[in-house]
Amino acid sequence: MSLGAILLAGGRGSRVAGAVKPLFEVGGQTLLGAAVTAVTDAGADAVVVAGPDLVPGLDVTWVREDPPFGGPAAGTVAALGAIGDPDWIFLLACDLPAVGAAVSTLAAAIPLLPSDADGVCLGDGSSRPQWLIGLYRTSALRQAASALPSRGDGASMRDLLADLAITVLAADDARTSDIDTWEDLAQARRMHEEQR
Repeated sequence: MSLGAILLAGGRGSRVAGAVKPLFEVGGQTLLGAAVTAVTDAGADAVVVAGPDLVPGLDVTWVREDPPFGGPAAGTVAALGAIGDPDWIFLLACDLPAVGAAVSTLAAAIPLLPSDADGVCLGDGSSRPQWLIGLYRTSALRQAASALPSRGDGASMRDLLADLAITVLAADDARTSDIDTWEDLAQARRMHEEQR
């Protein structure tokens, strides 16, 4: 079984005054760096980041949706064109302070999935699917992406993934929380310090 990863890092950061969220540091590591480490430790051979080249020299492939800021579905479609053909693809937002634990949970779930499952994602405390904390069959993801008009520009992740057979794993808030605001960033840093 081969693994790849698509990391989405092309958002506007509108709730943090345009700051570049993937470069926020928690525990001495950027969120982007933590995501790259998590997926490579899990066995991903190819890592594609959809977004501007934030860290020159980082061992990833950078792609950008056209037009930029077309949303996560458009970023996913663009990245699929550069990732090769692994069996499974981690699909992750780059604003997850507990990305290592999330990736470990997803990877451990693969042998337990039904044979006809198209993927697995974590669910938050209300069991709502967190599409951008997921692991999906490449073939299913490509088929879903091919059905989107305009290469996914303006489409939601629900538009992309709703027709796939995805298992949702209940997870605690620590694994599914993301950083949308300055308060979220401060809380993530506090939690990291408390866990040390």
